[in-house]
Amino acid sequence: MAKLIPAAEKITRARKLIQQAREFPVPAEMGKNNLSYIAGVRDLLRQARDLTKFIPQTVGLSAELKEDVKRLFEEIAEADREILR
Repeated sequence: MAKLIPAAEKITRARKLIQQAREFPVPAEMGKNNLSYIAGVRDLLRQARDLTKFIPQTVGLSAELKEDVKRLFEEIAEADREILR
């Protein structure tokens, strides 16, 4: 059976994934237009989103934690715009 990860830990892990996406090495060949670079960055951001996407629907969590997830989704969208555009 899968180990349950607390919501706060999921948020921490998602922020680490966002940071990894920001630090993903830009290849010398074609720069940010390299498809493997784009795929790598999008995969890290997707993992961060998937890790936390069900937290807002979870019953029994504080509104504060749910707001933190909403801010995290905004961070993911902002990181996508900053990194790939």
